[in-house]
Amino acid sequence: MNAQPATALRAEWIDIGQLDDIPRQGARTVKTPGGDIAIFRTMDDQIFALWDRCPHKGGPLSQGIVHGHAITCPLHNWVISLENGEAQGHDSGCVHRFRVKIEAGRVLLDGAACSANAA
Repeated sequence: MNAQPATALRAEWIDIGQLDDIPRQGARTVKTPGGDIAIFRTMDDQIFALWDRCPHKGGPLSQGIVHGHAITCPLHNWVISLENGEAQGHDSGCVHRFRVKIEAGRVLLDGAACSANAA
């Protein structure tokens, strides 16, 4: 009998919609038990997923301005890298990132994100 070890988990991807459902330089949110996840699309059609909370005062990043591969928080203008979740410039803090990918024009979010806690 060939059994897989209990620790070997298969990656589950959740289809959250078409790439074209997210405007360039825009965002959409996915509600999870742990909190909202913001899915961002850049001008070069790259997709990034972060908690929808700025590390500064918890502002909704999905309502911010996407520029390059960064998002500016709508509350106090903190700039957060979409690539690594780190605050830019003199600000410090980090936003948790989630794996996301595009397949056949569909945006897929790592299934582990939907069960993660927003702590």
